Amino acid sequence: MDIIGQGRAAPSAGFEVPLEMLAACHGRVQAQCELLQRLLDHLPAHGADRQALEAIERIRRYFDTAARDHHADEEQDLLPALLEAMAGSDAVCIRDMMRRVRDEHRMLEQRWAALREALQALESGASQELDAGLAQGFIEAYRAHMAFEEAELLPMAQRLLGDDQLDAIGRAMRLRRGIADPA
Repeated sequence: MDIIGQGRAAPSAGFEVPLEMLAACHGRVQAQCELLQRLLDHLPAHGADRQALEAIERIRRYFDTAARDHHADEEQDLLPALLEAMAGSDAVCIRDMMRRVRDEHRMLEQRWAALREALQALESGASQELDAGLAQGFIEAYRAHMAFEEAELLPMAQRLLGDDQLDAIGRAMRLRRGIADPA
């Protein structure tokens, strides 16, 4: 059973379309959650074999880097741009959304820290099992978070942000990843 090779390809988009890129990031998070689910199914029969270790490394690498950058994209660029675009009482709605997104990001980061520790124990051979509740809780929390953002946050940003604001967000996202602006 090749646990890494299975699954769907996550959509991609570039920095010139930052909202689409954020949505594509959700697709990549979903792909990593699916890989984590396959890992859970694989471990009881095969243990921490080569395939499991490769899956663990991919999951760890993604959530240690790309997911962290994605949270920063939303908190440092998208949400402040939305707040700036709102006027008067509408800003209260954005502030509530900002608080919810930030709170969920912190919760996801805490869950990731616990899951990361469990995955590292598998990698090092200190453990042969992965707590299914820990992994499932992480997957379910991320799925709920992404559903909220896709239903509320990204559509609102699409409606409210202009080209200049979206260009600025795209530039900030590139810089966060150490990618130079195109010429």
